[in-house]
Amino acid sequence: MSLDAARTEPRLERVAAEEARQRLEHARGTRLVQLEALGESGQTADDHLMSSQREAIEGVLKEIDEAFARIEDGTYGTCLGCGKPVPAERLEILPYTGHCVSCRRRTA
Repeated sequence: MSLDAARTEPRLERVAAEEARQRLEHARGTRLVQLEALGESGQTADDHLMSSQREAIEGVLKEIDEAFARIEDGTYGTCLGCGKPVPAERLEILPYTGHCVSCRRRTA
């Protein structure tokens, strides 16, 4: 690796981490708005569909928090199942995912 490449590599990692944080913040904000809308819908807490939606949104919020932790510890973008890089295209669509498609299919 050249000296120039060694100097730019940490900068590129910081840029990538900042982009990931922005995507995660957007995803978090969207889910929080969805939760708020569910709370304002006037439906009772016993409504099965509302309960399922709330659980799904809360699950995604947990995944988002876990993704923030992976950014901090330097493992963001690495599949939790196989240890290989998660494709950038997948992270653009699901910035909070911790698995590549193959491993997600196995765990689902």
